Amino acid sequence: MSDVAGLKKDLSRRMEGAVEVLHKEFTGLRTGRASVSLLEPVMVEAYGVPTPLNQVASVSVPESRMLSVQVWDKTMVKSVEKAIRDSGLGLNPAADGTLVRVPIPALNEERRAELSKVAGKYAEQAKISVRNVRRDGMDQLKKWEKDSDISKDEMHDEEKEIQKLTDKVISDIDETLSHKEQEIMQV
Repeated sequence: MSDVAGLKKDLSRRMEGAVEVLHKEFTGLRTGRASVSLLEPVMVEAYGVPTPLNQVASVSVPESRMLSVQVWDKTMVKSVEKAIRDSGLGLNPAADGTLVRVPIPALNEERRAELSKVAGKYAEQAKISVRNVRRDGMDQLKKWEKDSDISKDEMHDEEKEIQKLTDKVISDIDETLSHKEQEIMQV
């Protein structure tokens, strides 16, 4: 039994999921500006357990190139400082009581080009995911046509619809990449 509408809805949901993953990966890429989302992936050793930073402190942006991390428990300040320093983001935090200041250094040209390449790789991974979803949909249509659940004409019409959806999502990915590259290259 074929459920073409259900198939298209499922494919659309899975393709949008790939785009959401791309957006999350892009928020982790450091541009020259401070952003609360920059510290989202940071895990802090809290009472012997790796814990997301946002569960032990609040992060704010007091200036365009400064993050302020207000740690709720005084005993956690050193752990928070260490976690940010060891995060691989190239940040150098400084503690002041329960407040940890994180200056965001300006990116040099070489680092900007490197980040731009990383953004391109993330976008390519998202496109591959979208194409794999498209292939799954096409395979399902062919199976239904082979089992005589849908006609050859219906199969071709639905293949065109799936291709249209794929083209739209890939175009969205390209546009998102273009915006991110502009943001990265902005001095």
